[in-house]
Amino acid sequence: MTTELAAPSALPVVVVGAGPIGLAAAANLVSRGTHAVVLEAGAHAGAAISDWGHVSLFSPWQYDIDPVARELLEGTGWVSPDAESIPTGTDLVRDYLQPLAATAELAPLIRYNSRVIGMSRQGIDSTKTMGRERRPLLVRVDSPDGVYDILASAIIDASGTWGHNNPIGASGLPATGETEANAWLTGPLPDVLGRDRDRFAGKHTLVIGMGHSAANTLLALAELRQSDPTAEITWAIRGRSARRLYGGGVADELPGRGALGTRLKAAVESGAITLLTDFTVTELTPQPDGRLTVISSNPDGEQSVTVDALAAATGFRPDIGIFRELHLSLDPVLEAPVMLAPLIDPNVHSCGTVEPHGATVLSHPEKDVYIVGMKSYGRAPTFLMATGYEQVRSVVAAIAGDTEDAKRVNLLLPDSGVCCTSSGGC
Repeated sequence: MTTELAAPSALPVVVVGAGPIGLAAAANLVSRGTHAVVLEAGAHAGAAISDWGHVSLFSPWQYDIDPVARELLEGTGWVSPDAESIPTGTDLVRDYLQPLAATAELAPLIRYNSRVIGMSRQGIDSTKTMGRERRPLLVRVDSPDGVYDILASAIIDASGTWGHNNPIGASGLPATGETEANAWLTGPLPDVLGRDRDRFAGKHTLVIGMGHSAANTLLALAELRQSDPTAEITWAIRGRSARRLYGGGVADELPGRGALGTRLKAAVESGAITLLTDFTVTELTPQPDGRLTVISSNPDGEQSVTVDALAAATGFRPDIGIFRELHLSLDPVLEAPVMLAPLIDPNVHSCGTVEPHGATVLSHPEKDVYIVGMKSYGRAPTFLMATGYEQVRSVVAAIAGDTEDAKRVNLLLPDSGVCCTSSGGC
């Protein structure tokens, strides 16, 4: 293992992730003349998004492009997509992220196939408190050329939560038999009408989850069923009502988000989708005929359903293990920065609105370490890209020593049309 060495004044800001928020951070750093290195685990910019490229975003293009990144792109002759049109994940990667990553300013900064596996301070662990700030930050990277360490003046973690799925079982722990049932699991956003069609055609699929990933998968299955009536769809949720996911309908200022809930409600009411409520998964049992029985047990009794495939859209959680040697302040409930957690707590609201926030709210006892983007929301599901763009603008200003600009945060998000004031009221 090697360590990249540099004089303290020459140490870069290390950005983790070359998705929309990571590249926006890099663009902002470049705009301030700050040396940066971007570490991306995938083979190209937006690699995680490509996994769900068939899915449409809620936000039209006007909310999806970082202002500083736009300036870099326009300098290349790039033409912005129609502001009112809604991109798919594939559109976002092809028409925005990859051209941005290819700009002369950013291309030399990005290292692909470079997965961050740990962070610390050079020469000391988390138990050492005196003089930590005088030590460079250290980022450990696993790459095709081996494991190496890179020293950093600051770290901006924009690696997201994709690939770190919540378990299906209750209590935040895997259900009995969940690991053994891996062959039946399809992931949270399978390409039902394309790449993965054979897994669902003529089959009985169970979708578990109460978020927009579940809604997208359910609607794709309902579309498949229109041409394949033998396909059967069951939707299981832990609560007693799907009202929260049905959302604000026409009151939603993001039409794509509002239409999603409206269409899902219609599919359930038509009988195309069978909804099971109060379904708390406790056990998964393979059957001799090659199917899977999913069992729910709670004080009200036991339910079960036997299916051919299971799409677990139970949400995501951040990888916080890489922070073990750093002094971070994370909320014990959401695993988000402790000052951000009250602003996004889904137990309090689900409207998708958020107070403007930046470096101050995202700071930690460990100086110059920031978690941004989807990962900053921890287990909360209501992140929008526009939020992340404002986060990194402020964070980069703070790193550059521009305190006034870092404190100046502005964010106008479209209203969801539904806002709950308690966990049981929606």
